[in-house]
Amino acid sequence: MPIRQWSLPAGLAVLLWISTGTLASADDWPQWLGPQRDGIWRETGILKKFPKGGLKRLWSAPVAQGYSGPAVANGKVFVTDWVRDSKVKPPASAFSRSALPGTERILCLNQSDGKLIWKHEYECNYAVSYPGGPRCTPLYSDGKVYTLGTMGHLFCFDAGSGNVVWSKDFGKDYQAKVAIWGHAAHPLLDGKKLICLVGGQPNNTLVVAFDKDTGKEIWRSVDTPGEGPGYCPPVIVTVGKTRQLIIWDPEAVRGLDPETGKVHWTVPFQIRAGLSIPMPRLDGDRLFITAFYNGPMMLQLAQDKPAARVLWRGRSNSERKTDGLHSIMTTPFLKDGYIYGVCSYGQMRCLRIDSGERVWESLEATGGKEERWGHAFIIPNGDRYFLFNEHGELIIANLSPDGYLEIDRTKIIQPTNSMPGRWVVWMHPAFANKSIYVRNDNEIVAISLEEKK
Repeated sequence: MPIRQWSLPAGLAVLLWISTGTLASADDWPQWLGPQRDGIWRETGILKKFPKGGLKRLWSAPVAQGYSGPAVANGKVFVTDWVRDSKVKPPASAFSRSALPGTERILCLNQSDGKLIWKHEYECNYAVSYPGGPRCTPLYSDGKVYTLGTMGHLFCFDAGSGNVVWSKDFGKDYQAKVAIWGHAAHPLLDGKKLICLVGGQPNNTLVVAFDKDTGKEIWRSVDTPGEGPGYCPPVIVTVGKTRQLIIWDPEAVRGLDPETGKVHWTVPFQIRAGLSIPMPRLDGDRLFITAFYNGPMMLQLAQDKPAARVLWRGRSNSERKTDGLHSIMTTPFLKDGYIYGVCSYGQMRCLRIDSGERVWESLEATGGKEERWGHAFIIPNGDRYFLFNEHGELIIANLSPDGYLEIDRTKIIQPTNSMPGRWVVWMHPAFANKSIYVRNDNEIVAISLEEKK
């Protein structure tokens, strides 16, 4: 796998590190869904409405194709993309899995002006549906940045220089077969462990924990289902006195010991087409799961021991005739006894946590009409929510059991990814330094959301 590396001259890189190394980590967005991996933006001093003259673009930088969001940490912005070989035409159908030669890249940009600090690139031929670039957001911690590419290339970089500290190739190292839509489960950092959905063919290699500093395998667990590993990011929850690693694959939801990989409990949940995607959400001792075809399921986790039982299930097993929440890309948000999320055709819905009963539905946030896979990402900030929809619009809204109340909206980036009948942008933004960082297949932009005094 030929590798190419570019970085700033050493002296200039040191100056940049000195000028940016003192930024408060509390203002960073170092991984998918933010500092605590819960999707909550905790910064204050954020505007309540958009200015009449429009939002201020701080900078823009060129990027290539990618579904991955940016990570913002320690004065840097990390983003991944994929450059298709210019001699090769894109497939006629997004569902085609024909081999496409290209190059995956990791770009490190200066957070203050978007200028390139370093990049790392390697040949990476795609053979997946929707070959639009990497899916997983980079993860920054303690001077290192971790990336996982569409075909299963895992890297640990020195965040300052871009030098490779260690790497893994899931295909070669674990005989992992790439799922239809590629590797999309954002890696999870837990202490010294980097936990990844590998989907290997040897026994017990669905999920593997690596030493974050050396890449050495710490433990492996669970056989990979026939449908593959799925696409759901791992998450750690604590109920009672027990920390549990939650893994949702196409066959079941499982609770593991994050220190050893031992499986504590398994709840079967056979998912059509292997589409285990949105991260499970915890509310007290209740764990919510939602699937595009199979709908929602609520588990109750025991307080006195690691165990789980089904509290309720959705009644629909269809992508169109839905009663609950059939999400595909939007990880829902749970608050004060209610679930807020986006269903299979763009319907924003509110459900009761205790029963799954639908309280209300609105299409306003996602464009006003039903579109397959229509979505909006949901990010709470203070007493309101920022929604970023597939049309490139940023929305400020209130979500409550009383309904969807829109406060303001503005377009911040152009959709560049083709869907039948429409153009979309499916990348989760980062919210840091009182700004939003968002990308499409052409550019990444930083836009100030600071409230003017």
